[in-house]
Amino acid sequence: MGVSRHSKLSGSEVGKWSDPRFTRDVNLAVASPLATGSAPLVRLITQHFPSRSADPVDFASKTRMVLITASNGVEVDISLALPGYEDSLFAPAVDYEIEPGKTIRLCSAEDLIIHKAVAGRTQDLSDIQGVVYRQGEKLDLSYIRQWLNEFANALAEPEIVERFERAWQNR
Repeated sequence: MGVSRHSKLSGSEVGKWSDPRFTRDVNLAVASPLATGSAPLVRLITQHFPSRSADPVDFASKTRMVLITASNGVEVDISLALPGYEDSLFAPAVDYEIEPGKTIRLCSAEDLIIHKAVAGRTQDLSDIQGVVYRQGEKLDLSYIRQWLNEFANALAEPEIVERFERAWQNR
């Protein structure tokens, strides 16, 4: 099983698209063949890293997230890209040099908002507000709303859309 593409989604992106902040975790998005579902990929990941959820396969099937801990103790959240969304996510990813000779792929501001709205934690909502404030009219609102609706429907969680709309109204 090969993982075809990836992008980083966390504090680095918040620093690029909004106000920088310290983060103690890593968030990744991974595109993988999903013809057989996410279970094989989740099992592969959790064979090498301890899971932070009691039943990682069930958790991933409900949330499209795999929560693990790296060997150095850092929490890593892996988002399994929604089929159809992955090309939209990885195409506009940008290279970001974190230090000379070391580059990582960062998602777009729009994709950061989408992932933060799906996660919905307190810090995520604050991050959405910061990106909306800093990027404002440069954001592709139709793209954001299209994919937030897709995720809200796929996860049966309409609040996902409202998390962005509240931030947009309060900009």
